[in-house]
Order: sequence, then structure tokens, then C-alpha cells
Amino acid sequence: MANVTVYNMEGNEVGTMELNDAVFGVEINEHLVHLAVVRQLANKRQGTQKAKTRSEVSGGGRKPWRQKGTGHARQGSIRAAQWTGGGIIFAPTPRDYEVKMNKKERRAALKSALTSKVQDNKFVVVDSLAIAEAKTKEMQKVLTNLKAEKALIVTAEEDKNVILSARNIENVQTVAANGINVYDVMSHGTVVVTKDAVASIEEVYA
Repeated sequence: MANVTVYNMEGNEVGTMELNDAVFGVEINEHLVHLAVVRQLANKRQGTQKAKTRSEVSGGGRKPWRQKGTGHARQGSIRAAQWTGGGIIFAPTPRDYEVKMNKKERRAALKSALTSKVQDNKFVVVDSLAIAEAKTKEMQKVLTNLKAEKALIVTAEEDKNVILSARNIENVQTVAANGINVYDVMSHGTVVVTKDAVASIEEVYA
């Protein structure tokens, strides 16, 4: 099992912790990680965009002028795409962008993402994040002590003070252990996790 150093909020070492290899020491599958990120971004899309084709815009029921003899190019409708107010060629229509992955693939992708952070020494475990009052300055001080930039902060459960303290810091995001996902892990430089959150993740994914 991999051993990681446990820090306190001042950035001092206070011990070590063994990580479960079933979650944090798997063989990294980059393909599944890529699929998981694509899936998450695709599934966020609303797919509600719509524009009208020439059959849907109003007007244009008759030929604007006769076929020959006017000096104009021939036209069949004033609602063709080249006319102002005309329809859109290949207009976008509402669609579902959903990308599917089975449960085993999603779990394997998350384990791969977490393992990559551990191997890159970008997985920082803290004994606790006990912030008495919701202040951005306090959270910034903690992250500076931990040398964590562009951080994903993972707590065992939603902690209101942690969320409020971190939400105004650029490139910092908070998430509860049960909401951790591949995109958030991979899009942040450092993952800062409490000991309780590590236990929660291992309990679900080991």
C-alpha cells in the first residue's frame, strides 16, 4: 500500500497514512479517464438550441418573380437561405448529447484519476479542515501552507464553512466525498483530501 504524509492546516507533518491500493494504486487506464471526462462534459449540455429551416420560417409561399426575362437570378422563394429573413441551412435542432458508460468503467476511471494524482504527488491528505468561521483569508492561508494551487478540496461531508471560505478563490473547488468525479480530479492541479474523506472514498470504491 502507498504511504502518504498527513499534514495539519499549518502545513506541518503530523503522521502518515496508508492508502488502499484497490483505489489509489490501480493500473492507470488513460482511455477510460478520457471517456469519463468526455461523458461528463457532454452530459452537461442542454441540447436545446434551435433555428428554423426554410420550411419553418413564415412567408415565401409563392415564386417572387417569373423564371426568365427579368435580369434577376432565378428564385423559388423569398425564404431560401440567401434571403434576409430566410431559413438556416442544416439548422440545429434539439438533441440529446448523452454519452453512456457502464458503472464498472466509471469506477475504474475514477480510480485511475485518483491513482495518477497519488503518483504525481498531487494528493495531499490533511488531518482535518476545521474552519471556525467562513473566511476566504483563512482558506487561502491553509492552501498556501499546503502549497496547493488550483486545488480540489474533498471533505467527508458538505462543510458549509469550507464551501463558503473557498468559493471566492480562483481555481479552487470543494466537493463532498460522495460527489467526487473524474473531471474535477483531473482539471485541478492538487487534490486536498481530509482523512475522513479518504476513508469515505475507500469505503465506497474499494
